Amino acid sequence: MFDIQAIRADFPILNEKVNGKPLVYFDNAATSQKPQVVIDAISNYYSTINANIHRGVHTLSQLATDAYEVSRHTIQKHINAAHAHEVLFTSGTTHGINLVASGFTQFLKPGNAVMVSAMEHHSNIVPWQMLCERTGADLQVIPMDENGELILPAFDSLLAEGRTKIVAVNHISNSLGTMNPVKYIIDKAHAAGAAVLIDGAQAAPHLTIDVQALDADFYAFSGHKACGPTGTGVLYGKEAWLEKLPPYQGGGEMIKEVSFEKTTYAGLPHKFEAGTPHIEGGIVLGTAIDYLNGIGMDKIAVYEHQLLVYGTQKLSEIEGIQFVGTAKEKASVISFNLQGIHPYDIGAIVDKMGIAVRTGHHCTQPVMQHFNIPGTVRASFAFYNTTEEIDALVAAVKKAQMMLG
Repeated sequence: MFDIQAIRADFPILNEKVNGKPLVYFDNAATSQKPQVVIDAISNYYSTINANIHRGVHTLSQLATDAYEVSRHTIQKHINAAHAHEVLFTSGTTHGINLVASGFTQFLKPGNAVMVSAMEHHSNIVPWQMLCERTGADLQVIPMDENGELILPAFDSLLAEGRTKIVAVNHISNSLGTMNPVKYIIDKAHAAGAAVLIDGAQAAPHLTIDVQALDADFYAFSGHKACGPTGTGVLYGKEAWLEKLPPYQGGGEMIKEVSFEKTTYAGLPHKFEAGTPHIEGGIVLGTAIDYLNGIGMDKIAVYEHQLLVYGTQKLSEIEGIQFVGTAKEKASVISFNLQGIHPYDIGAIVDKMGIAVRTGHHCTQPVMQHFNIPGTVRASFAFYNTTEEIDALVAAVKKAQMMLG
């Protein structure tokens, strides 16, 4: 059973009012809300076992270290990584992508190519641009069509054995909701000798992720979009690749021995986790993952698809609405515009009615350029949202249209 009222009761913020109206939170693609169990776990850490990890022999340090590593194993199991040391704690998806891009400096030279898609978040464009500037490699772009789907024959033709070194694509587009055929992309890239990084920021909160089944070389996601704390994330990397990559940062924890003549580095995963980490965040990310698994990722996916279908149907009844991103395979994201009205103005008015949506380019300016629009209104649903809230959104958008049209 999917008991939506029991689930909503887990999230205290859903009882809040905004501008005197009950909060309707449809900005889940930007960040998710947090269940009480996560909020309590943060307080519990600082109240009972706050200490630095991995370095201390005293009791609190041992307890904190154990909790941190238990969380790593929780995440390993959740994404089906082969080894716990393939799970690196990061500050988020952006950190993970930058770590890999920095490490690939040694593998690239002029004439090589890095490939991204036309629907990437800036976080999966800019680090690769910077890498290409450093190395003289070329940045190639997989094009997309007017539905917001990647043109796979063009991807196939761009791949070149010996030239393409890494392909970096998102699992789900944050601005279009498109679910990309990442297994196909991974298999094709591997056949051409290229590594693959998957930006899973939008997929991890909504889908069951199996990195071994996907055969991804790297998979990055953020904790704060999956009911965890901000400033947390995970980079999965195959052991063989993580062994080849150099450390991303130098400092304490990532070393084996240090002298003024030479430093040797610690083994995985510590080689990539310099300094005191976000200890509470890493521990509580495991709590958030446990919470999601307690509901069931498959149940979450089914329920959110129902919200997507319902929301698309109801919004399509609004005269003059223009959907941006109409892929056959979509996650629970609806981006739209109203003819003749700027998306910011719609967002401002529906906010007055207590409804949180995102407006703008969603850190995907190339996507907006592709569709020749300044931005969109984006409603992104989570498993704690309801059809009644979607009805409230539709009514608010109609009111905005009446006021602005």
